Amino acid sequence: MEKKSYTFAEIKQKLMNYCSYQDRCHSEVEQKMREFLLIPEARDELLLFLMRENYLNEERFTRSYIRGKFNIKSWGRNKIRMQLKFKGVPEKLINRCFDEIDETDYQKKLHLIYKDYFQKLKGLKEYQKKSKTISYLLGRGYEYEEILGVLGSPEE
Repeated sequence: MEKKSYTFAEIKQKLMNYCSYQDRCHSEVEQKMREFLLIPEARDELLLFLMRENYLNEERFTRSYIRGKFNIKSWGRNKIRMQLKFKGVPEKLINRCFDEIDETDYQKKLHLIYKDYFQKLKGLKEYQKKSKTISYLLGRGYEYEEILGVLGSPEE
């Protein structure tokens, strides 16, 4: 299948639209640029333009990603961190942006997910339910120490 060729201005507009629709990280934009078969100089020029005009902002992307995955998907810090690393976001930036998650909200959400999942498990002994719930929460990216804190709390 033959790829449609675009002018530099058309590609620039497409990338501006791509970044305007939703915050993107550098690796997503670079992946998108690979579809256009650009020479390295053009790719660099487009990246610089997108950053200069604030279409592409790695910190804004990281903060919005952390908020979204926590508030909408209820992911824990570990899973969010791993996904951001997978997207090529630097560790220092990830650590700096984790202040987007309020500690009390984090604890409330962890408690809520624990309670909901624990109550859904039927026909199992208490220790089996706890074990399955811990595994589930670890899979959601919550820290083991935090989960143990919820297990030991009186609100169970």
